[in-house]
Amino acid sequence: MNYIKHLTGFFEKVAIDRTLNPTHVSLYIALFQFWNCNRFKNPISINRDEVMRISKISSKATYHKCLKNLHSLGYINYQPSYNPFKGSHVILFNFSDDLKPLPKSERKPKNELLFEQVNEQALNKSCTSSETGAEQAVVPSINYINNTNLLNDKNISNLEEQAKKIEEINNSNLENETENEKEKKLREKKKSVSDSPTQIEINHKLGGKSFVEPNLNEIKTYFLENNFPEQEAQKFYNYFSSVGWLVGGKTPMINWQAAAQNWIINAPKFISNAEQPNKAKHLNTTTDKDYSEPL
Repeated sequence: MNYIKHLTGFFEKVAIDRTLNPTHVSLYIALFQFWNCNRFKNPISINRDEVMRISKISSKATYHKCLKNLHSLGYINYQPSYNPFKGSHVILFNFSDDLKPLPKSERKPKNELLFEQVNEQALNKSCTSSETGAEQAVVPSINYINNTNLLNDKNISNLEEQAKKIEEINNSNLENETENEKEKKLREKKKSVSDSPTQIEINHKLGGKSFVEPNLNEIKTYFLENNFPEQEAQKFYNYFSSVGWLVGGKTPMINWQAAAQNWIINAPKFISNAEQPNKAKHLNTTTDKDYSEPL
């Protein structure tokens, strides 16, 4: 196994394969390192964390996606193992066979190629060996080398353009993600403000009824109709206005009349006998007693 020829064949395939990106190449090189440590024997057992560390891939989704792409494109044979105590197997193909020289029967004579190039590239075909042409013929060997160099430069420029395009696509995706996150946060903020229970008209509906905050005069009228003092109506209004008309500090109020009834029922527990209406006052005493005297 000649690993130099193998890598040369691999990079020749990568140069013409437009579906691969630098992440695929990095992952394949990491797998090749495992294959090298295994003395180029197939299959090899891989550890996901170790391969991700060597290939510098931080996302598990990207790792699995690139691994499946390499498998589908014929670079490797991936055999996943769903057992956490058993590693997955990967078979790497030998690309050095693609660089083997052609047999002698299929080779062209060395002078045949040069002869054709001289005929095609001569600038003045009417000239003979005994005559001197007005124009100079291009040297075929130098021209051939220049053509190969131009092809290599084109391949390198194509790779650079592909890398730039991939980088631009990744940057645009990141910008779109950040813009989408900002818009999402703004929508959530606007929604929280619009659904806030401290507004005048609470937007939530339960049972098909919407709650509208009452004014102080309505509450006073309701308390007087139930034979309760205006002072308690003022307390009721001040309390629920301060908490945003929430029952128990959490649940938005639906019916303020029902809340007022509960206030009227529970108010006697917190007010004195003098403040309670229609309450017997025979337990009150106006004379001071000396409890140190014996009965």
